[in-house]
Amino acid sequence: MSERADRTRWTPPLRRRHRSRWETQTPTWREARPALIADALKRASARPSGNWFVVGASREVRAGGRPCGKTVGGTEIVLWRSDTGELHAGPGICPHLGAPLRNSRVVCGTLVCHWHGLALDGGPFAGWRPYPVHDDGVLVWVRLDAVGGEEPSERPLVPVRPPASSGVDAVFTAVGRCEPQDVVANRLDPWHGSWFHPYSFVDLTVARPPQGPEDDVFVVDVSFRVTDRLVVPVRAEFTAPEPRTVVMRITEGEGSTSVVETHATPVSGESAQWPRTAVIEAVVAASDRRGFALARAAAPVLRPLMRRTAGRLWRDDLAYAERRWELRTSGRFPG
Repeated sequence: MSERADRTRWTPPLRRRHRSRWETQTPTWREARPALIADALKRASARPSGNWFVVGASREVRAGGRPCGKTVGGTEIVLWRSDTGELHAGPGICPHLGAPLRNSRVVCGTLVCHWHGLALDGGPFAGWRPYPVHDDGVLVWVRLDAVGGEEPSERPLVPVRPPASSGVDAVFTAVGRCEPQDVVANRLDPWHGSWFHPYSFVDLTVARPPQGPEDDVFVVDVSFRVTDRLVVPVRAEFTAPEPRTVVMRITEGEGSTSVVETHATPVSGESAQWPRTAVIEAVVAASDRRGFALARAAAPVLRPLMRRTAGRLWRDDLAYAERRWELRTSGRFPG
């Protein structure tokens, strides 16, 4: 009887919609007020980050594998794991003669410079001092006090996600010629979704924009396009918990509790003529449907598909962010 009841309660995740032309959708430019987006960006920029920066996916730095090199705010960083999985991070320049430590080797958990064999076990040595590092299970964060310039915090502000045992995660990374604020501003403008990304979103409505500092949430109703006629409608919330992060969380509909975290990490330093920002986006998908267990089992196959989907969106959104930076820095930005 319980099986029959389950079949009665089951609803398909997909909905059919009438075919409609792109230009017939309701314009959103009146609702996407520049001042409203600017205020949301200003509030996000004022929040503390504790000097923590997302630098990549947790699985990118493997136990016993080669070191991983990153650049944040013009600072070279090297990350590696010991054979037991302990994560280390520190300056990417060898303290001896400046070799790029990202090209070195990890031997028995120790980073060994490939120029002259100087060995670093993760502790201070010869002027080389480690950076605080945090692995949240999906992303790796590094604390750089000289780059952040804020009051440091012990841990980064990691968004709430579905439990690791119930989700499938994938991390996409791209780099654009803009500043972190331009990436965040893009995400704090949900009104562009159906117009700029019609291949992914339709029927987008901002049900409620932010009401102020005490209610700084965009509530959005949108349908994810599966085919030209089949969509998955959801309600989602957009929030900016810190200056370089925007989180989209599905609150109602298929995949409730799933999140998309967009982290904007500066690559270049403040003195660079052309700024570069890394977009590191973590998608953590979850579902209470029975069949989702198969998706978790097939995660290694699904992750490239999830990254490809994010890449298609960011091909356009980085152009959006780069255009905003170009206009903003030349004094031509109308907002």
